[in-house]
Amino acid sequence: MASASSKTLTDFFERAPKRMKPTLTTICKSDDANGSTLSVEQKSRIECNKLLAKSKKNLKICVERVSKCKAGGYVKLEELLVEETWLEALPGEFEKQYAVNLSKFVETEICSGNDAVYPPSHLIFNALNSTPFHRVKAVILGQDPYHGPGQAMGLSFSVPEGVKVPPSLVNIFKELKQDLGYSIPPHGNLEKWALQGVLLLNAVLTVRKHQANSHAKKGWEQFTDAVIKAISQKKEGVVFLLWGNSAQEKSRLIDGTKHYILKAAHPSGLSASRGFFGCRHFSHTNQLLKERGIDPIDWKL
Repeated sequence: MASASSKTLTDFFERAPKRMKPTLTTICKSDDANGSTLSVEQKSRIECNKLLAKSKKNLKICVERVSKCKAGGYVKLEELLVEETWLEALPGEFEKQYAVNLSKFVETEICSGNDAVYPPSHLIFNALNSTPFHRVKAVILGQDPYHGPGQAMGLSFSVPEGVKVPPSLVNIFKELKQDLGYSIPPHGNLEKWALQGVLLLNAVLTVRKHQANSHAKKGWEQFTDAVIKAISQKKEGVVFLLWGNSAQEKSRLIDGTKHYILKAAHPSGLSASRGFFGCRHFSHTNQLLKERGIDPIDWKL
């Protein structure tokens, strides 16, 4: 499973539509002797390509660190967060006692051999390693990873291509179609959103196989609260999409005078019809970003 998951970014790039890849024409235009400037769209393509390369590099580092530890034990949590901008935004976080205890707990769970822990170790911090701190434009908060085999990939609501799209994500796609008119994609891989600055963050970053919320209240919430606080305190104009009561409880951590908070019901089958459908959060997010002169998100997958 780990090797398959480690291919997700590479596979995504190979299958990415041409509009996401810088063409030879684009490269030539940037070097044009007449000094012509790149369009906003061209700059966005190039930036997305650079971030994809950075994400692949971060993923490779994590895979290598996990592989080296297989024979000798468990790689510590702090070694799996390799994106420098987040380490700078969260100075000393892993040295706090709760984080030390959390690392020991996750190590025990992974090394117990009784049940699998999801996502694979190299993807635990996939959300942060894929979306650098300075690139965060929007945040979509989830609860904890999917607990079925092959589902969790370290990005809230996202599953690798080839895995059946979960009900909540199906409803997210339905709202996306209603809001922006996009066709419902044949897969549930949301990496394209992450590469554009959408932080797909779960409140809890690991889970035991087939046991939802099994790693809740072990320290993850304190860590991800620190992530939200860092964004709130050190950035401006970020759009927070809070779906459901659990996510909306995090609004206490966000400075509403500096950021935008969009609330709706959770997209699960039980509550989507009670306020998620029709929320139009995707178009609203782009409207807010445009008003600040920030490139909007291309939500189409």
